[in-house]
Amino acid sequence: MTDVQELKNRACMAIDAHREQIYALGEDIRMHPELGFKELRTSAIVQEHFGRLAIPLEAGLAITGVKGRLQGSKHQASVCFLGELDSVLVRNHADADPITGAAHACGHNAQIANVIALAYGLVEGGIMPGLDGDVVLMAVPAEEYVEVGYRVGLKEQGLIEFLGGKPELIRLGKFDDVDLTFMTHQASAEQRGVLGVGGPSNGCVVKQVVYTGRAAHAGGAPHSGVNALKAAMLGLQAIDANRETFRDDDHIRVHPIITKGGELVNVIPADVRLETYVRGASTEAIVAAATKVDRSLVAGAMALGAEVEIRTLPGYMPTKPCDAFAEIYKRNALQFMSEDDWAEPSFMAGSTDMGDVSHIMPVIESRASGARGTGHGADYRIADPEVAYILPAKVAACTIIDLLADGAGAAREIIDTFNPPMTKEQYLAFLRSQDRVDHWHPAV
Repeated sequence: MTDVQELKNRACMAIDAHREQIYALGEDIRMHPELGFKELRTSAIVQEHFGRLAIPLEAGLAITGVKGRLQGSKHQASVCFLGELDSVLVRNHADADPITGAAHACGHNAQIANVIALAYGLVEGGIMPGLDGDVVLMAVPAEEYVEVGYRVGLKEQGLIEFLGGKPELIRLGKFDDVDLTFMTHQASAEQRGVLGVGGPSNGCVVKQVVYTGRAAHAGGAPHSGVNALKAAMLGLQAIDANRETFRDDDHIRVHPIITKGGELVNVIPADVRLETYVRGASTEAIVAAATKVDRSLVAGAMALGAEVEIRTLPGYMPTKPCDAFAEIYKRNALQFMSEDDWAEPSFMAGSTDMGDVSHIMPVIESRASGARGTGHGADYRIADPEVAYILPAKVAACTIIDLLADGAGAAREIIDTFNPPMTKEQYLAFLRSQDRVDHWHPAV
């Protein structure tokens, strides 16, 4: 029988040996934030470290993704640990890129540090010969659903189909040889405890809306125009009127913004644009709420006699974490801290494309409280580099060892008893069903 604790000790010692290097790597990425599908520099860093460790890799996946594979002595199961390459848009963050407005205000720089630290732990700790399964290390692009117009352009060029990194990698078959997947997200100050496993979360669809009216002189001849801005305002009011119909248990969130309100103050607005997410805790709830949103938007156009185009884009699926996987992770986390430092899972109203992976295989997303401030806010900072950069890699290494030692029995039990909400084919079909353009225009 494998000496599991000895393997864990060796992995952690190898990670400790690179502590200062990992700190520096995480900080370097933090100071060079890149937006989704543009993470060329960060991707190159991952490739460089995989190369140093002689980890066979694929690069350029979904434009910037990187996938490395470490083989065990047998191939009974495959466990993936991943990190996200991209940042988010927070222009007033102190560390924001002065040109793009990108900032690591969500901790993805620490996720990549976790992946690299884990790679050193597994390779330099000599862990893989003692495991009966493989480990996939993946750096994935574009988790933050930003710059939608840019991504639609990539889609129209045929460079991607889906606008999120993990959905695109699923489509490309890069998860086909993976049985279980997990990662760590660096939480902000509101999380209690040091480590925890995230609970369920909302999924979403994305709406891009164009109201088209008729321009006219706003002072001299407003009766000759069709005011697209007023149509949009009525559409927004109709959405608000529907909010009382959203069930609490469905966790619906609809939060539109006006991205264009007209051209000139003395011209009746003829081109007005909105963007919104429709979030919910289940695919059924999302579809039902999105139908009400569409109906409301059309109502605004009908009232003013404007035209409206509603482009629906698939967003992310609700997250469904695997409890059995979470228990193994928790058991290993408690080797490094007390029960009081463990954060119990709770529902998250935001959305992540880790939810997409959770629909086809066992998934968990752990939370590490290494940051302070508001997630996606100008005050977000890595406050405890040990908790952000090092601890998640150690717990991940120990969890992988438990899963894949002794015939990969723990991994096989999770895999064999897991009932996926969807097959890969059903998942892709659902996303494609949400990709459409609807029009309403007044009768001539």
